[in-house]
Amino acid sequence: MDHVFYFDGDGDEISWKIETRGSIAEQNREHAQMYKNKVTNLQSKYIAFHIGLFWAIGVFIIKNQDSIKVMCHEKEMFEHFKFNKEVDDDFIKKRTKFIKQLISQRKLKIEFELV
Repeated sequence: MDHVFYFDGDGDEISWKIETRGSIAEQNREHAQMYKNKVTNLQSKYIAFHIGLFWAIGVFIIKNQDSIKVMCHEKEMFEHFKFNKEVDDDFIKKRTKFIKQLISQRKLKIEFELV
């Protein structure tokens, strides 16, 4: 199945939206206390991508071997995933590891697009 995955985040909250065959699933969440107003906006976007992907798998919206077009609003994030551009942020490296692990375990076909 094909999906379009949007996500966003800032110091206070994260959100994501998944479009699938005309259906839309959306979630908005306050950051867990350990992250609230302690992460940068970019770090928050990585959290939103990770948690949103994990959530969508958990509620069976995204299934094994699905195709996902991931819409990135941050050029740095887009280049990191699309071109394997290195980042110096250990927090982001850890989130990336978890994101790539989910993608690999579920054999997801991911395409990143800069919005």
